Amino acid sequence: MGESRQSYLAAAASAVSLLRDPAVAASWDKPSALMEFSVAGLAGHLAHQLVRVGDVLVPNGQAGEPITLIEHYSRSPWVQAGLDHESNLSVRRGGEAAAAAGPAVLVERAQALYEMQSAALAGEPADRVVHLPWSGWSLRLDDFLLTRLVELVVHSDDLAASVGVETPELPTSVIDPVVELLARLAVHRHGPTAVIRTLSRAERAPATISAF
Repeated sequence: MGESRQSYLAAAASAVSLLRDPAVAASWDKPSALMEFSVAGLAGHLAHQLVRVGDVLVPNGQAGEPITLIEHYSRSPWVQAGLDHESNLSVRRGGEAAAAAGPAVLVERAQALYEMQSAALAGEPADRVVHLPWSGWSLRLDDFLLTRLVELVVHSDDLAASVGVETPELPTSVIDPVVELLARLAVHRHGPTAVIRTLSRAERAPATISAF
């Protein structure tokens, strides 16, 4: 199995373990560290990353020429949209819907998806292209898994901070590609000088170089 697939599965396993933490269930109805999400909604959004992977693994005959990751994020309306934009409202509704049956059911579903994907990803061709029906374009499977890796890492930190537990420690095989992609996106969005100054010259750094 390729490194990107192993990294995704490591992050997914960690996310399922975090969702199972009693602190998540204990704070289920409370606000999260993200003002637009409850803890339940954030947990649902985290678990939904496994749902997305399951969705694209089902062959649908629609996969076309894959676009690059930079183009994927450039085309995605949620990246620079405000909190009240329909794309971000849809994300929040999806998280709440995924969590509607409660923490135990959410964990059970996420665990089942993880186990299914652990077996399925090993058999996927190295050049597999998948269609994203919610976006309308295609990505290489390994590129799509990298987008989910970013979501799993970022939102695991959000959820841990929301319920008062330590952010899960993840191996460098997970963290390194996430940091690399976020840096590439920040350079694409703000230019190399802004990123270099932020990392090396705080006195000349811009207020933010967020990737999204």
